[in-house]
Amino acid sequence: MTLAKTLYRKLIDSHTVRELDAQGNVLLYIDRTVLNEYTSPQAFSGLREKGRRAWRPESVLLNVDHVNPTRPVRDDKMTDPGGQLQVDYFRENSRDFDIELFDVLDERQGIEHVVAPEQGFILPGMVIAAGDSHTTTYGALGAFGFGIGTSEIEHLLATQTLAYKRLKTMRVTVSGQLGPWVTAKDVIMSLIARIGADGATGYAIEFTGPAIDALSVEGRMTICNMAVEAGARGAFMAPDEKVFEYLKDKPRAPKGALWEQAIAYWRTLKTDPGAQFDQEIALDCSHLEPMVTWGISPDQASGIGGEVPDPMNEPNQQKRIADEKALAYMDLHPGTRLCEVRISHAFIGSCTNGRIEDLRQAANVLKGKKIAAHVRGMIIPGSTLVRQQAEREGLAQIFIDAGFEWRQSGCSMCLAMNEDVLQPGDRCASSTNRNFAGRQGAGSRTHLMSPAMVAAAAVAGHLVDVRSVSGQGE
Repeated sequence: MTLAKTLYRKLIDSHTVRELDAQGNVLLYIDRTVLNEYTSPQAFSGLREKGRRAWRPESVLLNVDHVNPTRPVRDDKMTDPGGQLQVDYFRENSRDFDIELFDVLDERQGIEHVVAPEQGFILPGMVIAAGDSHTTTYGALGAFGFGIGTSEIEHLLATQTLAYKRLKTMRVTVSGQLGPWVTAKDVIMSLIARIGADGATGYAIEFTGPAIDALSVEGRMTICNMAVEAGARGAFMAPDEKVFEYLKDKPRAPKGALWEQAIAYWRTLKTDPGAQFDQEIALDCSHLEPMVTWGISPDQASGIGGEVPDPMNEPNQQKRIADEKALAYMDLHPGTRLCEVRISHAFIGSCTNGRIEDLRQAANVLKGKKIAAHVRGMIIPGSTLVRQQAEREGLAQIFIDAGFEWRQSGCSMCLAMNEDVLQPGDRCASSTNRNFAGRQGAGSRTHLMSPAMVAAAAVAGHLVDVRSVSGQGE
């Protein structure tokens, strides 16, 4: 009798070349990888030094996103000399190893985790490894994605395999109907706040439940993207009809008879009834409110109706010390209402929230409004194709009329590796995934939230409940 399996175990077993030991280590076949100019140079240098080629060049996509400027008018020159060297070497690697490159001026260019799904490069049932921790994003399509280091990238390019240790499994069942202006970003932020930044360390998370089923594919990507902020090594949902419809007309999705064959297989990608998980978590989102972070870790978060916490009320000494450190860095005081925290910047973009659905949400808040005079607002679409679509739909003009800068695609201020950098003391409402000290620039202060919440904060000039700015029923 065949034992019931989780979807995670099915994906790993179907890609296991051979067992390496009795402790769960296997040699894992990797279907595809997406590489950027920042995390891949040493891997290609290693191949060159050893005289090796890429084993399956067609399984690799190179994409510039980390260091390129996002100025409204784009050219192919990098502002930073180091960034220019990285991009130049990236181009050289594309040519010498015969690997496709989405360069800066390619209309398919954008943030890798936005570009790969919108091209149909990621498909259900695949295992994806790439040099970026937010490769977990692809789990929204029923694939299994995880981040790897530079030496692992080299091994993957040379062999199409990786040594991999099986993870424990966690199922997060999300129930309840999300209220007006409560989004997928709020769901994942609430989970991280509940279990902690290390609460899923060593686990692969499968998200399930009626609230997940109700989300769009892009909303699901937001959840899988940020699951890594709870320490998860992977996150995914079983693919459904929404996923199939999302993929159907993508450029690299199967066509014709191959599409029908693929659909038949994809429908089998689900956890078997009775399969056991190492941990089960139930998350009821019926009364969830929009979330914001107040500290320097994604788990230091609360609903917008809350207050800055008092570390002295934290019974865990380690957490108390972390909270004290966070409040000192953020220049916040216990008891301050979160909706009273003044901002200087508002940033909408990133691989977490730079897709067309995210921009539509922000535009719904901003239409007919102006951002506060003291706030600098920046909107960075997740890809050039997203940018073009936003312009066709009239969203870009709404942003411009509201006072936001409408810029080109790239990682931008999410990690401040180009000229999009905050200054010491700047405080930013941000739709990104990390609020670490200095993440958006040395001495800068970041508050994570949904794109709609960022838009509302930009208008108010301080953190604010989007529902009070836009109306509960919109």
